[in-house]
Amino acid sequence: MAPSQQAKSFKSVRGLLAGLAAGLCLLAGLSGANAQAPAKQPPAGPQATPQVAPQAAPQAVPGFWDPRRRPERPDLSRLTVIRFLTETDYPPFNYTGADGNPAGFNVDLARALCDEIKVTCTVQMRRFETLVDALTSNRGDAIIASMAVSPQLRARVDFTDPYYRVPARFASRKDAVMPEIRPEYLEGKKVGVIAGSAHEAYLKAMFTDAELHPYPSDDAMRAALRKGEVDFIFGDAISLAFWINGTDSGDCCAFSGGPFVESRFFGEGIGIAVRKGNDVLRQALNWALFRVWEKGRYTDLWLRYFSVSPF
Repeated sequence: MAPSQQAKSFKSVRGLLAGLAAGLCLLAGLSGANAQAPAKQPPAGPQATPQVAPQAAPQAVPGFWDPRRRPERPDLSRLTVIRFLTETDYPPFNYTGADGNPAGFNVDLARALCDEIKVTCTVQMRRFETLVDALTSNRGDAIIASMAVSPQLRARVDFTDPYYRVPARFASRKDAVMPEIRPEYLEGKKVGVIAGSAHEAYLKAMFTDAELHPYPSDDAMRAALRKGEVDFIFGDAISLAFWINGTDSGDCCAFSGGPFVESRFFGEGIGIAVRKGNDVLRQALNWALFRVWEKGRYTDLWLRYFSVSPF
């Protein structure tokens, strides 16, 4: 989504729409080969110069499960039904289908988890801001709504392991795409970013020699790149992926460099929320998430809904 409280801090940081993509390149914990480390980069040397890439990096389906750390099957005998809560309008993660029923990536993932656990599954759609209250007042058992894990929310609910994450990425015009971006490559370059965002804070901390151009909205920032008023923009990779592949971009632009996933700036990831202390359900969902990923069903869902990779 979309976004998030951070993934709804997405709904706030969320100017998202969402989207992603293809392959067997599963990134355990997002530390795989396609993830560009946001920490210190090795010195490039006096002769290091950025090279222009002919095209964007291959798409990849993110994975957050380590096959070497297989969770034990928990006692599922006390689970007979899981009442999932989700939000009403955050496509392609959550939306109302043509038949009037809940649809989207989150909804289909919830049903896959229930199928793995072998329990009845219901999905109720509510406004995002009402979901936590509905969960804590026992009007549902779990929230699957692109909800970002945060210290504030952890005080009210417990979370499963992350089932996706929203990286940050640079985008440039297609004639200036870089396969790799380091701070020294952007010295003196004009970089658009949303004013007051975590992305701006990251640039100020890590890309100190870039010339930052803050914008009040995603639309204004993207228009500046399309018109060539800035060299790069830096923001939420999910919404950028949809923009790049959509009609609004005019086929002007592409990703440059890889994803940045520093949790201190961009959050811990997106998890499923359960009531505080409900370890039976939390452990069951963690086990089912691993199983759905291990069987390839997570990849199938990802590729069904997301055509452009932010990773």
